[in-house]
Amino acid sequence: EVPVTLLEGLKRLEYRGYDSAGLALLNDSKIVTVKTIGKVANLEKRTAEQVGLELKNGLGIAHTRWATHGFPSEENAHPHLDSTGCFAVVHNGIIENYQVLKKHLEDQGVKFASETDSEVLSHLIAQCYNGDLFDAVAGALKKVTGTYAIAVISSKHPGVMVVARCGSPLLVGVGSDEMFIASDAAAIAGFTRQVIYLNDHDIA
Repeated sequence: EVPVTLLEGLKRLEYRGYDSAGLALLNDSKIVTVKTIGKVANLEKRTAEQVGLELKNGLGIAHTRWATHGFPSEENAHPHLDSTGCFAVVHNGIIENYQVLKKHLEDQGVKFASETDSEVLSHLIAQCYNGDLFDAVAGALKKVTGTYAIAVISSKHPGVMVVARCGSPLLVGVGSDEMFIASDAAAIAGFTRQVIYLNDHDIA
């Protein structure tokens, strides 16, 4: 089950410390997000209430966060969506030029839902989208200065996840008929032993 896998991965990384957690699931070509302040246990309870834990196929992304831009809140928790709700992003790292990017996007009418630096990524990806999710992520990252490990899903591409890294760790776990991504091998150790470590500026 996708939610169970995501939640288990987050639990294995709780030792890092965090103040909020969230996940996004792609089911029937629609992105559903669940976010909470506090422990992963809170997220698990809310996920069971909102969407259930039985979703077997499909894609999901999840993340825990320490507040760096904006207070701990559900709005500031990951994942972040674009204005249309078609693109969801989790991001580990810091976007150093986010204020410039945010102002540019706001000048074009983009409304932001959070105070985070990470949210600019979802809006940039939406802006760069021209039918190909990989190209949209690559185009958005060309505008970004900073560090990132990101994972992106889109309701426009139900079978695709795009990931990228620069200065923050990211690895791909190879399973049988399934793939995993994580910032730490501990998160996926129970699911696969075959791991590919991405290099800086890799997109997969």
